[in-house]
Amino acid sequence: MARSFSPILKEMVRLSESPQNEDREASFAEEMVFDANLQEFASRVGLIVSLELGEKISSEEAYARIKSLWKQLKASKKNLNIGNPPPGGGASEGRAKQ
Repeated sequence: MARSFSPILKEMVRLSESPQNEDREASFAEEMVFDANLQEFASRVGLIVSLELGEKISSEEAYARIKSLWKQLKASKKNLNIGNPPPGGGASEGRAKQ
């Protein structure tokens, strides 16, 4: 007996064209940008720690630089609206705020 997949495909197309899907795509893009920012933060912290351990900069200077990077990362998270429920609710509305 041959199955017809057309109702399933029609539903998939309908779901992919929904406004909720656009919200998910935007959220995914924001999370990818934040992930890149987080990786850059980790890389720079590693470099600063290496400079401090090699006595190229003082502990105070290392702390100040890392603190500045941390503030930039926090601002990035806030600007990208990461960790906050999407406007209008949705499936992730019950997710805990980080």
